[in-house]
Amino acid sequence: MSIPSAQSRSPRRGAEQRMTRQRLAVGNALDSLDDFVSTQELYRLLHERGDSVSLATTYRILQSMAEDGQVDVLRSGDGEAVYRRCAVEHHHHHLLCRNCGKTVEIEAPAVERWAARVAEEHGFTEVAHTVEMFGLCPECGA
Repeated sequence: MSIPSAQSRSPRRGAEQRMTRQRLAVGNALDSLDDFVSTQELYRLLHERGDSVSLATTYRILQSMAEDGQVDVLRSGDGEAVYRRCAVEHHHHHLLCRNCGKTVEIEAPAVERWAARVAEEHGFTEVAHTVEMFGLCPECGA
């Protein structure tokens, strides 16, 4: 995987989303997962559970949830978007296993200070950033 871009968790300003049966099914499936999942993988999981949600609808719901800050989204090395409901609601980063996909949410105060300093040095305001780290988890590295 290459270094991805991640979507901000700050909620978009706009209309509330209508709570449909499909949206509930997608949300429940995401709640049952610990790691990032592609739309295709989530679609397969939904159908294994007996939830009738089309692939196109799954894509639309995940994109909407990402825009609303309900899920984090990363780009894998091949450019595919992967999604996860994170346990923490505030700004954070991820450490992701390149082999099995295990994900650890991390705090990075030194990175936060560095980003703020660089932005200030260049006169930028309202700056957002993402840091995603990839490696092998202890199980895969053994």
